[in-house]
Amino acid sequence: MVSTLKDTTGSFRLTAAAIWEEARFRLLSSSERDKDLMRFTTLKSGLLAALAGLSMAGTAQAQDVLGTLEVKGAPIPGGYGFQPAATELARDLQWLDGMLLVIITAIVLFVMGLMAWVILRHNRKANPEPAGFTHNSPLEIAWTIVPIVILVFIGSFSLPVLFKQQIIPEGDITIKATGNQWYWSYEYQDHEFTFDSYMIGADAENKMTPEVEAELIEAGYKKEHFLLATDTAVVVPVNKVVVLQVTSADVIHSWTIPAFGVKQDAVPGRLAELWFKAEEEGVYFGQCSELCGIAHAYMPITVKVVSQEVYDAWLDSAIEEYAGKPRAIDVASAE
Repeated sequence: MVSTLKDTTGSFRLTAAAIWEEARFRLLSSSERDKDLMRFTTLKSGLLAALAGLSMAGTAQAQDVLGTLEVKGAPIPGGYGFQPAATELARDLQWLDGMLLVIITAIVLFVMGLMAWVILRHNRKANPEPAGFTHNSPLEIAWTIVPIVILVFIGSFSLPVLFKQQIIPEGDITIKATGNQWYWSYEYQDHEFTFDSYMIGADAENKMTPEVEAELIEAGYKKEHFLLATDTAVVVPVNKVVVLQVTSADVIHSWTIPAFGVKQDAVPGRLAELWFKAEEEGVYFGQCSELCGIAHAYMPITVKVVSQEVYDAWLDSAIEEYAGKPRAIDVASAE
């Protein structure tokens, strides 16, 4: 009886506390409510990152077998233009952009030249009696046909690049990327294992601290890679076709690696695809490119491109760490 009374009293206290907390939340102003929500979201992200770290503590992490790789795809302070292309897709896009820049520059200079000629030749002082004609058929035909020719010329180069991106080839590796607020989950479908990827510093309220800097250095990055580096990375072998399936668990996100020339929105309930074939080993960074909430700026992407031998070693470690499906090992048959 006493025990029942204690249980009932405890439940009553918990219920009363919950009611009071809800009433307090409702009475807050919208700005105060947003601050409460931000504190809760930051605490939630930090707690999830901390739990992920604890779950891997004491075990040999798969990322450890990768060693230190050169960072090749990253933004630089004061930089402009494209990052160095690491795929055929990126090279095609950058070449197309350069060609379009030449065409646009020529058109702008031509129009500015016409405007300068009209201003100087046909002002009131230089031409006090303007001509009275209203039509010029050859000129009208020219300004209709020339833009058509320019557009057809541009389309003859841009459409093949677009089709190359959108027609997904058979992949050597298939990975599913799921966007979450505010981290990415990756599933290596051929081997049935999944891991989450958080920004280094997520458990420090997304702020640079001495502990976060030490964590970056320990992971093989530099201080300037804060907001770009993640605790786990997508690992792929060099010169292999990677098909990435992209979706979302909550709101719209966007997965992109600028050096690869790929970008794909992650839409809840929809599975989209992109592909790439990285040609150089190294570390490549990207960030969520679709405004997805209060911590949108803290949702980076890290891809590490390694040799086939290193990838196989990482894959074996990852299968063991994340309880995946063992890979098939080809053994030469004795004749």
